[in-house]
Amino acid sequence: MAKKIVGFIKLQVPAGKANPSPPIGPALGQRGLNIMEFCKAFNAQTQGVEPGLPLPVVITAFADKSFTFIIKTPPATVLIKKAIKLDKGSAKPHTDKVGKITRAQLEEIAKTKMKDMTAADLDAAVRTIAGSARSMGVNVEGV
Repeated sequence: MAKKIVGFIKLQVPAGKANPSPPIGPALGQRGLNIMEFCKAFNAQTQGVEPGLPLPVVITAFADKSFTFIIKTPPATVLIKKAIKLDKGSAKPHTDKVGKITRAQLEEIAKTKMKDMTAADLDAAVRTIAGSARSMGVNVEGV
């Protein structure tokens, strides 16, 4: 018989840096899950990823206090900032531009994000990522 699902917990955790402090500790503790077990498992699975890169995680909590989790790809905005070496996006995205990104860079990001996106093909994914870049105040070339 399948385990009864109690709920889902969505968090953004830096790769390889999960620890029991907030926000992880309180979120898992509320459901009675073993916080250290999650931290060890998460850190072990994210060893190959750049340390500190924020990764969305969906934790499925079961009635018997066990859990499973799925690690998704980093947010598009983080990948855009990394691609063009930005610290943060523009405070006024439609008036102040903070950098420019090429179609090749957008395609690289879209390929990384493709498995977590609902886009039908690579071109649609590129357009979605381009929209995220524009809303950060980044000039998009070739789209």
